[in-house]
Amino acid sequence: MGHKEILESQLSSNPLRITVDEAIEIYQNASLNDLMYVASMVRKRIVPGNQVTYLVDRNINYTNACTINCQFCSFYRPPGHKDAYTQTFEQISSRISELEEIGGSRILMQGGVNPELQLEWYTSIIAQIHDAHPNIDLDCFSPIEIEGIAEVCNLSTLDVLKHLKDAGMHGLPGGGAEMLVDSVRMDISPKKGSADNWIRVMSEAQEIGLTTSATNVIGFGESRADRILHMDRIRVAQDQAITSGNLGFTSFISWPVQLENNVFGSRNRGENRIRLGASSTEYLRHVAVSRIFFDNILHIQASWPTMGLEIAQLALSGGADDAGSTMMEENVVSASGTNKTMASEIELQKIIIRSGHVPIKRDSDYVLMDTPIYDNSELFAQTPIQ
Repeated sequence: MGHKEILESQLSSNPLRITVDEAIEIYQNASLNDLMYVASMVRKRIVPGNQVTYLVDRNINYTNACTINCQFCSFYRPPGHKDAYTQTFEQISSRISELEEIGGSRILMQGGVNPELQLEWYTSIIAQIHDAHPNIDLDCFSPIEIEGIAEVCNLSTLDVLKHLKDAGMHGLPGGGAEMLVDSVRMDISPKKGSADNWIRVMSEAQEIGLTTSATNVIGFGESRADRILHMDRIRVAQDQAITSGNLGFTSFISWPVQLENNVFGSRNRGENRIRLGASSTEYLRHVAVSRIFFDNILHIQASWPTMGLEIAQLALSGGADDAGSTMMEENVVSASGTNKTMASEIELQKIIIRSGHVPIKRDSDYVLMDTPIYDNSELFAQTPIQ
């Protein structure tokens, strides 16, 4: 079938699953308008109603010491570097207290693969945070950090996850996926490990009941077919999770790589440079295709920290049903050159309303929460969308 017939087939009430080849066809050849329209219709079928959710949370980067040396990362420092740090419980707890003051419900705590930290450090910090802030969901680390802890402590990744869950960890975020296509992955992060490893650790987290999400970074010079193959790895893993009786991934979040202040960006400034990054229209195309492709993942999240609030607002009309989170503090993306990596609750409500939807606050598990209602003067006064 051609791209028009494929898109039309997805508008029925019970369409057949789109194949990898069909997804590549629409990605490459369908117009952006057609993709966004069909994605919006698929979104209404999978997530009925006119609500768009958002999360009030904070990113906490507990350490920037890391041995993985991803070429697109401007945040990490080698262990022993003068600028390397590891935060104390008191430092982390004070940041969480600030989050609690504005009605937040989740921290996303991630860092690097720091060989100087033993398992006991991680379980102790999680237990202390959980005891001091019992109403805050602790979504911490990433598969590669779990692998690093396992290697340092000579344990299996599953054992590490069990220890962390017992200490009070709520979820394992989907960081570090980037591209689950090894020909791309090994070029940008040769020390990060294979796509199979990322899938395996996430599956183990799901087996023991941790909340997980799936992510995707685009713009490394990969083909659109590579992007669909990445999505297919996640869709297959989600099928397996559901078949096993597990929740699987709560959501899929994608964003373009940021190139301003890192090795990956600088290596592409010579005569043999390739096209890197992704434009706003390419990002919107990617979001739309992901909504059409993932018939087994409920939520598609718009990424405003890399694309800006206006583009995220457009994504809400092209397949996304979640506006992401306030983040309150962010260091990794901002280190790569992005200017705005924090948003207020009012700003997220504003883009949701402007997209024609009703904003509703959620927690990390997409459980709906009481939502503060701001009047029009608060929502649309002086703060411009940046």
